[in-house]
Amino acid sequence: MLSQHESASPTDDQLSTIDSLCTLPFPEQEGKSGKDGRWSGPGYHMAVLRESQDFWDDRSEEVVEAAERELEADLAVLAATLTDRWGSPQVVDLWPYLGFDTEATHDPDSVTPEPLLFLSGVAGDMRMWRLPDSGRWIALTIGQADPEWPFQLLAAVGETSALRP
Repeated sequence: MLSQHESASPTDDQLSTIDSLCTLPFPEQEGKSGKDGRWSGPGYHMAVLRESQDFWDDRSEEVVEAAERELEADLAVLAATLTDRWGSPQVVDLWPYLGFDTEATHDPDSVTPEPLLFLSGVAGDMRMWRLPDSGRWIALTIGQADPEWPFQLLAAVGETSALRP
């Protein structure tokens, strides 16, 4: 079920990636770092921590559910580790960041910032922790851009000011 570059359980590498995202300065321009599944821009960093197989050849319920359960298990372990560090996460509904039912649809100058725009397109919600004394948050979620594409366990860091009240 897993892509060849990821292990079957959360690894020190995944936590190392999360720690790195939390402390890296934000770049002035959008960019991807290639092989490691990271991308960044003004005010955010994102990384794919783990990815399932794609579902082009087999979209049966049992295959899809098994892949999703594996990623949910990893998310649970990583979330427990982050909860030990920073307390209980806030579950953030990503639907409002799509802009369908907000003032943003009437205000052309109001644009949902990244990484919330991307996340709202691939996931319904995220578990989010505010990072003490940094003006940043870290979030974990499982996303899927299209039914045939892989599920991805995603980590995102953004500026606290990007979150809606």
